[in-house]
Amino acid sequence: MDHKQVATDVIKALHQDNIIAAAHCATRLRLVLKDDSKVDQTALDNNPGVKGTFKTNGQYQIIIGPGDVNNVYDEMIKQTGLSEASTDELKQVAAKGKRFNPVMAFIKLLSDIFVPIIPALVAGGLLMALNNFLTSEGLFGPKALVTTYPAIKGISDMIQVMSAAPFIFMPILVGISAANRFGANRFLGAAVGMIMTTPGLVEGKYWDILGMHVSQNNYQYQVIPVLAAVYILSVLEKWLHKKLPAAVDFTFTPLISLMVTGFLTFIIVGPVMRGLSDAITAGIVWLYDTLGFVGTGIFGLLYSPIVLTGLHQAFPAIETQLIAAFTQNHTGYGDFIFVVASMANVAQGAACFAIFVLTKNKKVKGLASSATVSACLGITEPALFGVNLKYRFPFFCALIGSAVASAIAGLTHVIAVSLGSAAFLGFLSINAKSIPIYIVCELISFAIAFVLTFLYGKKNAHLIDPVPVSGATDQAQVDKKAVEVAKKQLSLNDEVIVAPIAGQAESLSKVNDKVFSAKLMGDGVAIVPENGDIFAPVSGEITVTYDDSKHAYGFKSDDGAEVLLHIGIDTVELKGKFFETSVAQGQRVTKGQKIGSFDLAGVKQAGYDPTVMLVVTNTADYASVDRINVEAVKPGEKVVSVTAR
Repeated sequence: MDHKQVATDVIKALHQDNIIAAAHCATRLRLVLKDDSKVDQTALDNNPGVKGTFKTNGQYQIIIGPGDVNNVYDEMIKQTGLSEASTDELKQVAAKGKRFNPVMAFIKLLSDIFVPIIPALVAGGLLMALNNFLTSEGLFGPKALVTTYPAIKGISDMIQVMSAAPFIFMPILVGISAANRFGANRFLGAAVGMIMTTPGLVEGKYWDILGMHVSQNNYQYQVIPVLAAVYILSVLEKWLHKKLPAAVDFTFTPLISLMVTGFLTFIIVGPVMRGLSDAITAGIVWLYDTLGFVGTGIFGLLYSPIVLTGLHQAFPAIETQLIAAFTQNHTGYGDFIFVVASMANVAQGAACFAIFVLTKNKKVKGLASSATVSACLGITEPALFGVNLKYRFPFFCALIGSAVASAIAGLTHVIAVSLGSAAFLGFLSINAKSIPIYIVCELISFAIAFVLTFLYGKKNAHLIDPVPVSGATDQAQVDKKAVEVAKKQLSLNDEVIVAPIAGQAESLSKVNDKVFSAKLMGDGVAIVPENGDIFAPVSGEITVTYDDSKHAYGFKSDDGAEVLLHIGIDTVELKGKFFETSVAQGQRVTKGQKIGSFDLAGVKQAGYDPTVMLVVTNTADYASVDRINVEAVKPGEKVVSVTAR
């Protein structure tokens, strides 16, 4: 990469006088601009040195890649005369003039708490859906399967117990996750959830406490009350840790924190928050009842833009209340939010698939194909950020498909009775009698989004595959580039990359960072760590280290893979606190060699996500880069395989 030229091109696209401040992390330039609308987005999209761009938290971020980003940043500083800034300083600059938004802060809070427990809710939801198949009349005949085949009734009853557990005892799951988010002891958070759901609580009975009648409310299925309770727990616990002597802190801090929180919860916090929770759910149902299919159509039009803001992370808290009311008390309308989300996700997948069909660019085809599959399984971030928003028109075509399908679903009263995969597989969560019309609505959403995107893209082909700038078609340059690519591919071999850390392996698409989740840097694997010991994932040379932050490493393996190891999300802001490294740039390492460590508890306590991302940054040079399907991994175990062309 010609770092000087890339820096020059970036400055020209941004307009030098439009740049207020600049910093960088392991993979991207982080910029604060006066006016984002002045950016020449087309020039950046067509620049081979730029892997992608996006805006977040007042920053305009340009993805360059590990190693190269340092040099491009240095050239930018030289050419613009800007002062070098840390990411922390940049955040302060971006925050100037911005008002605190309590609604967005609450939404982010819900997101941080709910994302970790969604797998448990999805598993319970799919089990609930399976039980619906077994017990619903009219689905496979006039009688339910358990009636026709009494031998499976025991299986159905067992599935019912397993499916209900995550929702009945959801306050325990929320208690653990909320305690982690608020900085309290996770097991005390779980204990609060247990207290609020213990079978000893009997609705309608009271405790007599100093003349007060305190209701023995059971908070099964509830979310907001336990959030408030665990927040109080966290405040008490932190205060007591500071005030009590070390000799008694270990014993009395948990005791006092839990007891005071329990009393406050049952006397004040629980009843108030339960009323608030019920009011929010009732309000959502009222809107659905009042606006009907028009409301679901508007919701379908707006759902994907809501995803862009992150507001959708708040929906599970409402959906669980809708499901509980429908399945337990047979009131309300069930979960219509899930239905709308499914229509929106499928539409974005269809629009992305249309780009796959239209484009001649192999890199875009590869991204669009994987993003389409992901979206049709309920995860839209790769399609949204990697493809549809890049070209813009597919995103808006998908909104139309989503709106029409959501309106039809609302008109025919399609609802979900459990959580699950909000896309084609979502039929497992739908009320059994509505499954056929649900599938029809999904197909309508897909068809409209695909056709609109395809027709518009066909008519405006230059928007998908821009004609190269003058001079770029010079045959000598084309031949030279082809030779360079051929030589590079000849130097690549098949290899297997191993886990750099112990933990739970998962798809990059689940990472709470758009650059990694959309696989803009390349494919690979994410690992939620169990400890802080870091090991080399390949044998080869260390190409990138960060002496200040120590949060990321770059490798060039002996077989040609270029690997980025990124520890945590936004951990560059810690400036090396909690991190140690024992290697340097240019040093040779062997697979499985210990290269550093970090304080996992310290990173979490500081409020940062410690997920470790392992990415093959030259993914495009390979025929395939595949995550090996393993979950719990130890250092040295196979996690990613790469196949040369």
